Order: sequence, then C-alpha cells, then structure tokens
Amino acid sequence: MTGRYAPLYPTHMPLNPLQKGAVALLSAVGALMRPQRGDLVAAVGETVGSGLVLPALRDRMRAHPVGRQILEERPRITDATVDACRAMPPGTFGAAYAQFMGDRRFHANDRPPVRFVDDEELAYVVTRAREVHDLWHVLFDCHTNVFGELALKGLEFVQTGLPMTGLAVLGAQYRLSAPDRELLQRHYLPWALRAGSRCADLLSIYYERHFEEELEAVRKQFRIIPAPPPPQHLRFKGPQQPQQPAGLLIGSSDVAAGTSAAPQKS
Repeated sequence: MTGRYAPLYPTHMPLNPLQKGAVALLSAVGALMRPQRGDLVAAVGETVGSGLVLPALRDRMRAHPVGRQILEERPRITDATVDACRAMPPGTFGAAYAQFMGDRRFHANDRPPVRFVDDEELAYVVTRAREVHDLWHVLFDCHTNVFGELALKGLEFVQTGLPMTGLAVLGAQYRLSAPDRELLQRHYLPWALRAGSRCADLLSIYYERHFEEELEAVRKQFRIIPAPPPPQHLRFKGPQQPQQPAGLLIGSSDVAAGTSAAPQKS
C-alpha cells in the first residue's frame, strides 16, 4: 500500500474516513453490548473523537521533562516487567503491581495493539496509556470489576479527556444494579473528579523508576487519592483459581459477562 494510506508502524491499519467511521460505529455498538471485549473498546478509543485529544496529550507530555523523556525513550510495560516486579520486597509499588497481575491472572502482553491511530508518535501515547492502566488500578486501589473500571474510567476522563473514557462511564454504568449505579454516581464519580484533578499528570510519570519504592510513598509523591473502600459485594474476592476441565469450553470473556464482579481488562 502506498500514498497517504501506507502503514506508519507495524500494527497500523490505514483506513479512509468512510472505513474509519464504519469501524467506529460497529465497534461502539459491540463495546456497549460486550464491554469486556478489549479489542472493541480499543478500536472505539482509537477512532472516536481522539483526533484533537491525542495531539494535546502528546504536547502535554512534550512540555513535561519526564513526559518528554518517556516519548524519547519509549519504555514498555511487558510480562518481563511483571516478572521483575515479583522479586521486589513486600510493600513496594512493584510488588503490589506483580501481586495485582498475578491474583487476576492478567498478562501485560495481552493488551490489544494500536491499529487505527494515523500517527506513529500518537500511537505510542495510546500504547503507553494502555500499558500503565493496570498501574493506575494499583495506585488508586480500584478493583477490575465493572464498578471499579467505571470509577477509574471517570478518573481517566478527568486526566486525559479521551472521549472513550467518558462514553464508557455514560454507557456501561447501566450494566450495574440500581443501588450500585447510585453509589457510583454519588460517591465514586465525585472521587474520580477530585482525585483526577489533584494527582500528577499520569502520562508523565516514569513508573518503572518507582517500582522499588514503597507504594504509599509513591502515592504521596504523585498526590494519589485512593478510591473509597467499596461495599463487600464489590470487593476483590481473592486470587483467581485455575479453570477446571469441563465438557464445555467457556471463554474468559463469557465468564466475565455474567457478573459485575468479574475481572475486566480494558
């Protein structure tokens, strides 16, 4: 492929405006129906309203000394990062991150690659935001069920202004029960506004340099306000157990779709 639709990076899928609109529409419908489908959520985030927001985020990183260094060096959060964190002392940021990933059987390499962003540097900004998302869960103490993800998405919207984060809060909250939705609106979204406004620029933190520090010290340094403790039924239920062999093959996304307390990866 040549011309303006030539790929700009290995995973890039160049689309003309009509194709991009179709991807945005179909992915948005699919993501609302199956919000646990990380690939659909990612496609919406890359195609809906990000044309102005992503350059602004990139420029904000360029204006910050650490953010600028991140753009120059392009660190990546991978499974190797998690493995290294497992060896860190209890109480450290890195140890907490490794435990978070291990308890949920998450793999850093599983995040969907950026495909529809038509700028190589902006594609890295999106990649970085995806890869540090789980670090935000640890720092802000948000669970990975639908409720916890929506609370964190509200904070992400305050921090980044990315349309998909706001749309996720508006649309997916109706997957919650009425009492949980009221709890989200009355307590957790106000927390997200307060915490997102008070903390440091989350995209301009070189997280890898702080893994060996105490978790509470990292929170204090970057003005992190952890989320309020949720009611018992919305709390993390403990490490995920290996699936037992069964006659039917059930995908993890199908299991996740069955309950608001199931781990979500987004």
